[in-house]
Amino acid sequence: MMPVLAITLGPVASELVVIAAILVVLFIILKFGNLLIGLILNSILGLIAIYAVNTLFNLGIIYNLLTLIVVAVFGLPAVAVIILLKLIGIAIPAL
Repeated sequence: MMPVLAITLGPVASELVVIAAILVVLFIILKFGNLLIGLILNSILGLIAIYAVNTLFNLGIIYNLLTLIVVAVFGLPAVAVIILLKLIGIAIPAL
């Protein structure tokens, strides 16, 4: 059998590697966390807005998979586009 090349670290070095990995993950979360939270909030607000506008003004916007995906991905700007398309008479196709 061929010997397996293994790197063994002492207990202190192992702890330092774990601490460094945790710091890197925390840095990434803090760096991109605000962006992720913003995208999630925009998606939730978009879904609430399309429902509220459709209910309050009785626009007759059909909730299909395409509409929900577009609103969930693009948020409030997608709601505005869908409403404008509905008002000028362009229907969104169903998937």
